[in-house]
Amino acid sequence: MKKGESGFSFIEVLVVIAISAIIVTGAGMTTVQIIKGSQHSSDWTTVIRQAQNVGYWVSYDALMAQTITIGDDPETGDNEFIIVYWKDWETGDTHDIRYVWLDSADSLKKLKRKQVTKDKDGVEIGNKTTLVADNIYTASLSEQSGGWKLSVEARSGDKSVSREYEISRRLIV
Repeated sequence: MKKGESGFSFIEVLVVIAISAIIVTGAGMTTVQIIKGSQHSSDWTTVIRQAQNVGYWVSYDALMAQTITIGDDPETGDNEFIIVYWKDWETGDTHDIRYVWLDSADSLKKLKRKQVTKDKDGVEIGNKTTLVADNIYTASLSEQSGGWKLSVEARSGDKSVSREYEISRRLIV
């Protein structure tokens, strides 16, 4: 360099490029780990919530039930998982709740809760459908002495969770 000229030497430029490359590599690796960690966390949260939703809704209805039918009702076009029925002793309203399987694009299934409420004269006063869960791999309800046992397996991504619920029978007085 001539006297009075300013600038960077070749070695200084190489050092700056090397330090910048190390910083960019570290930032990139951190970003990838955060994204992967978020996806794993999201999958885990999804499977737990889905299994809990099935457990909550089926347990809630089973505790109210006067009758529970396990399996499909051939007289409907739906593929029922379970059918729950009860009559409200205060109002005389009847509640017919059907848990219906819907197929998904993958091997997982969706579970919907269809509730029809009729007044004491048999007139429909309510009709509501709720999506209970949409990542269910398997679910089964079996009768046990004193109640039922609900087993649920949910999957999302590479995560899977199984839950079992014991449901007591309704005490009728």
